[in-house]
Order: sequence, then structure tokens, then C-alpha cells
Amino acid sequence: MTGLHPPLDHPAYESTALRHPREELVLLPQNLTEVTGPLLGDTRVTTPQADLTWANGGWAQGQRIIVHGRVLDGDGRPVPDTLVEVWQANAAGKYRHEVDTFPGPLDPHFTGIGRALTDSLGRYSFVTIKPGAYPWVNHFNAWRPAHIHFSLFGRAFTQRLITQMYFPGDPLFFQDPIFTSVPDEDARQRLISRFDYEQTVPDWALAFRWDIVLRGHRATYFELDDRDEP
Repeated sequence: MTGLHPPLDHPAYESTALRHPREELVLLPQNLTEVTGPLLGDTRVTTPQADLTWANGGWAQGQRIIVHGRVLDGDGRPVPDTLVEVWQANAAGKYRHEVDTFPGPLDPHFTGIGRALTDSLGRYSFVTIKPGAYPWVNHFNAWRPAHIHFSLFGRAFTQRLITQMYFPGDPLFFQDPIFTSVPDEDARQRLISRFDYEQTVPDWALAFRWDIVLRGHRATYFELDDRDEP
């Protein structure tokens, strides 16, 4: 997959100088818990957890959207019963996290986290708020494009993949070193969702579709991928 994944040390993304490994990785033995879990089901992952627009007795502020798609393997087959988790900033570009110092307003009715299980056809769906862009200190006048973080669990805790989904037509792509660190243009485009008018809900929410491919030449780029990442 040379040329698809970014280098571990990407100078334009300044924190990689502090985070990437400089020594050979050490293989740790896997315990029974790590290779047999997580054990999930309808009682642990419920439908309300996939709706990020209602919390603490009120509706979140911002443009309501539906983010949906399928999780597929390298041959295009659906991957069922996969835990998909998301986290994101609110409509003002503010995360509900103590280390987020951006002076954007917090929304008391938006936690910014959700989870869902794929169905038998590999489908997932979230109702959320379109996140806002936010500044960060990586370089002069640096802004992160609007994005949603995705985490996918396989059949064991050791099979976790993390990536980011972006929105079409974002004007901030050109100056974002996280997005542009993916050297392959086609791979970058696979990180961008597409507007899905057919799945919009009248008078309720716009829709965006984003399919996630786990492997193969059409694979979605994942952070911490064991082929090119620690």
C-alpha cells in the first residue's frame, strides 16, 4: 500500500514529530480478553445511541444531518455486527472535552458521541449535527475542515480501526495537513462523503453517505493502520 498511507513523520503535521515511533515496535502477547471481545448486542448498543441530536432534555443546535453507509470488506461483501463509534465537534467547532480551549460555545444538548452496530447488510446510520470548522495551532491561520471521527471494532479489541470522514466541497482541504498527508489523491477522495438527496428526510434532515472499505485497493484510509502505522 505504498503511496496510499501517509508517512509516520509528516513535518506539515507538526505533532507527528513528537508522536511517531523512533524504535522498533515491541510485540505484546494478547490476553484472552483482547482476542474474544467486545461482546455486543441489542442490550449494549441501543438505537438512541445513534442519535446525537437530543441530549439532556433538548435538541442540539445546528444543521441536522443523517450520516449513513455500509462497512464492506475488500471484495465488497457487507461486514455485519461491527461496532461503529463516532465523535465530533458541535456546530460551533467546539468539542466537549476539557483540553479544547477554542472559545466556541458549548451546546448543553450535544455530547458529540454516538455508537451503532452494522446490520446484516453492513449498514450503519447516525443522526447528528454537521460539525463546524475550528482553529488549531499547527500552522499560521490553521483550520480543521469539518469532519467526524469514526472508530470500528472487529471481532476483538485488537481489531480497531480509526479514521475521519469529511464533507464534499470543503474550502479548507488545501491547508489541512492531516487530510493532505494522504499522498494518494484517490485515497483522499475516499475520505469525503457524498451528499445523498434520496436519503434526506423532508422537513427534518439532510443526508450524507459514506461507505467504509476495510481492505483492498479501494480501502478507506485508517489512522494507526498496522500496515503503515504503529
